[in-house]
Order: sequence, then C-alpha cells, then structure tokens
Amino acid sequence: MTTQAVETEFPPLSLLEKAAKVLSAFQGAEPRLTLTEIVQRSGLPRSSAHRILDQLVQLRWLEREGRDYRLGMGMLELGALASHHNRLRRAALPHLHALHESTGHLVHLTVLDGTEVVYLERIGGADDGGVPSRVGGRQPAYCTAAGKAIVAFSDAGLVQQVIRGGLRPRTPRTITRPESFHRELATVRERGVAFDYEEGFRGVFCVAAPLRGAGRAIAAISVCGNGAHRELERIAPSVRGCARSVWQDVFGPGRHTKKRAQPGGGTLAPGVPQPAMDNMMSWLRFSEWM
Repeated sequence: MTTQAVETEFPPLSLLEKAAKVLSAFQGAEPRLTLTEIVQRSGLPRSSAHRILDQLVQLRWLEREGRDYRLGMGMLELGALASHHNRLRRAALPHLHALHESTGHLVHLTVLDGTEVVYLERIGGADDGGVPSRVGGRQPAYCTAAGKAIVAFSDAGLVQQVIRGGLRPRTPRTITRPESFHRELATVRERGVAFDYEEGFRGVFCVAAPLRGAGRAIAAISVCGNGAHRELERIAPSVRGCARSVWQDVFGPGRHTKKRAQPGGGTLAPGVPQPAMDNMMSWLRFSEWM
C-alpha cells in the first residue's frame, strides 16, 4: 500500500482531535502527568504533544508545575457549569411540562452566557414551529423576555455590558435606546416578569420570570407563541409561579440564608451565581447544590 493510500484511509488528526487525545490522557487515577507519560497515553508525537500542552496551559485548561501537568481551573469551571445546567434542567423539567400543558404555548428554560441567553430546554409541539428557538441556541438578552428577566436582577456592570454590546434593532419594536432599556429593566423589577412584544422576531410574543431568591437571577422561564400577545398578562402569574416552584425544588422551601452585601446596595444570597461565565467559580464557593 502506498503512502498516499495510507493517508487517504487514515487522514491526519485535526488540532481539536489532538487536543482531545491530550486531555483524555488525564482520565486515569494519576492527577499529574509528565510530557513523556502524555505522549505514551495519547500516542501523539512528542513535538505535537508539547505544542498542544503549551496552548492548553495558556487557555487555563491545564496547569504546569515543573515537569508535571494537571487539569486546570478552566476545565473545572466548564465542568461546574455543565453540572449546574444539568441539575437545573432536571429540577425544572416537570414544572416546564406542567406550564406548557396549562398555557398551551411554548416554554423555555434559559440561562445567561455573557450578553446572550442560551436555551437549556424547549417544551412545545408542532404548532410552535414558528418560534425560532432550539436547545443550545442563543439570542441577544436585550431583545428577549428571558434575557431581560435575568439582566434586570443582575448587577449594574452586566447591564452596562449589555448596553455596550449594542442595542441593535431586530424588529421595529426592539428597544434600542439605553435610557429606554434602563426603564424597561426597572419595570421588570417592579412586576417580577418581563415581556417581549415582537422585539426579537416579528410575530413572536413572550413573557418570562427570573429564577431567583433574594439576589441575582440564575436563569429564566418563559412562555412564547406566535399568537400569545392577547394572553401574556393572564399567563404571567403562572410563569412567576413556575419559576418560584423550580427555585424551591432546587434550594428547598423555607430555606433561610444569610445575605451578603453586593455593590450598589443590593444583597446576594449565597448560592446565587454571577451570570457571566467569567464568574463561574462563584458556584464552587457558594453553591450548596453543585
């Protein structure tokens, strides 16, 4: 068999595949590995393994101490985030299904990543195909009910980050002026729910409630539909109640926590995370349900 035939049958590994082989080398019992051990376990050439290790250290996915490498804080943060999302989704699922049954509309569970909402769950039927959402999909927070529900109960720094990112018009109804956006968030805090009247997509109407206790919101539950605009006010109490039930299932009913001060005068209960990915380690320090 010629060299060309061998290369055709076994194409060279991509950089991502090589990095995966390096990280997979740490699946054993030993928390620390030398370059030689990583080469042996991954099957990669020494030069390739060394180059990838340097890049993974720069990304904080690995840490280096002398000649040894170990998994870094970046991997720990991602693992904690995945664990949190899975636990949150499991706790919320029965409540999301019940909310869908009672309203007849599409139901979402979303979290915030940076200035975007990410859909962790989508409960709906064939009639909800007109709502352009999917599990794992993203939308700007400023023009979605779920995003506004979370941002309204976040710190001022995140609000400014959203505004600096640009309030670009998605439809003629999108809020694009910072002062109007601040007023909208104040209204959300007063009512405990956020509304989206075709701000992200034409014909799509939503109402969302934040998932929170006495501090910042960690997620949001929303009900959306193409023909839901006449029912949003009626549905809003059910959405608030669903979010409250999920919170109680996660943290326990009647749980009392000591609040700690946050910048700007508010309070933040232990267990309530910063919404941004950069602050993921707050889960490890304060969360009691990781």
